[in-house]
Amino acid sequence: MCAAVDAHFVEADAAAAEEPGDTRRLVVVGDVLLDRDITGTAERLSPEAPVPVVSNVRTTERPGGAGLAAALAAREPNWRITLVCGLGQDAPGARVRALLDEAGVEIISLAIGGATPTKTRVRAAGRTLLRFDADSDSGADSVGTAALRLGPLPPEARARLAEASAVLVCDYGRGITAHDDVRQALTDAATGRPLVWDPHPRGTAPVPGTALAVPNAEEALALTGDAAPRDLAGDAARAVRLLARWPVKQVAVTRGCDGAVLVADPESHPLVVPARRATGDACGAGDRLAVTAALMLGTGRLPSHAVAAAVDAATQYVTSGGPSSLTARPVTATTDPQELAARVRKHGGRVVGAGGCFDLLHAGHLALLEQARRLGDTLVVCLNSDASVRRLKGESRPAVGERERAMLLEALDCVDGVLVFDEDTPERILAELRPDVWVKGGDYAGQRVPEAGLVESWGGSVVTVPYLDGHSTTSRIDRLTGRVGAQ
Repeated sequence: MCAAVDAHFVEADAAAAEEPGDTRRLVVVGDVLLDRDITGTAERLSPEAPVPVVSNVRTTERPGGAGLAAALAAREPNWRITLVCGLGQDAPGARVRALLDEAGVEIISLAIGGATPTKTRVRAAGRTLLRFDADSDSGADSVGTAALRLGPLPPEARARLAEASAVLVCDYGRGITAHDDVRQALTDAATGRPLVWDPHPRGTAPVPGTALAVPNAEEALALTGDAAPRDLAGDAARAVRLLARWPVKQVAVTRGCDGAVLVADPESHPLVVPARRATGDACGAGDRLAVTAALMLGTGRLPSHAVAAAVDAATQYVTSGGPSSLTARPVTATTDPQELAARVRKHGGRVVGAGGCFDLLHAGHLALLEQARRLGDTLVVCLNSDASVRRLKGESRPAVGERERAMLLEALDCVDGVLVFDEDTPERILAELRPDVWVKGGDYAGQRVPEAGLVESWGGSVVTVPYLDGHSTTSRIDRLTGRVGAQ
């Protein structure tokens, strides 16, 4: 029965996914800001006060709020993006418009006056030292910026919502989701397509029919006032409370580096989606998650699949540099390992390689690969093909085919890519990959491996890492086959 149900969902997902070249539309509705980063080095304290002096600065700007979500969505193939928002009649508004135009986002603005909020971060050594805001939350901010004034919803916005495959609302608590015309149009849109709502404690409740709400853990705490511990059980309990309070079908509380917890029925068990390890600038990770969830639902995926994909996408976004990844070429899950290595090397990173048959993946393999990954910025595994393994190990091997072996390796957090080679030795694939470090297990200690000269020819090095004793694929297979033969 379980297999039949799984097969049904797989077939349904495949049928719902878009065909190559099939273009869909995502409409993003929400509050827009201008985000600015001033980045430099901080190597000394000011003589005037115990504060760091930031020098060698450079300034980068990007759309913020719903604008960032739209810019991220515009990087996805086969999707057209429309942003319904308020853009001030000022220099920050003009800058945001130019950045979104460059990203290929269609803009429909309701603003008839006021200024665009600006948030500026001062950063050094990968950390934010200070943030200062030019806000427009309550008529005027500390620098005298007039709040945005919104006019009626333009007819073209209603038309775009009617033709959308999915809708994403990014509420930053600045008024657009409280607009009567906007709320009615969103309520109408939710009846014919999935609508994802990214809420804010100062914003408004999702409209009826919302398919998925995605508050983060801090927002869920503020929205519910629930004093339960900030752990998995507490986040799940707050998701249940929001599900009961809001006219939504499902709630996923996003938990940063801990993933997300999805609740569809208060009487059933929550679905927990763990995240892979990630370090980096997390600014915008919530937008990346919400965008991915909306796109996945827009192609007919199940909410559970959408949330799992969204957590992975947010993790990849942080790992890739967070907002700085906006200036890089979009990276997809199918990036070729050679392209990945070239990109890492271009940015001054170290490429690490490791090779082997990896038949019957075991703890010894895992120890080798985890240690190898710590030696650089990306790890590519060179994997012997089935034919290569047969020539090396005999006709009874491999026990597991190359496609499954590659899938298992790629599923490891420490492995960034897999290259399969058909020869008996990895020299050809090594010459193409050109790793900075080639890693062998400790069982090679004291030996010079045949490929060492090749690796050293481009300045690479061959190293060994500690060997986890007591783990051998061949001896394990021998024990298993002997046990079977004795029965």
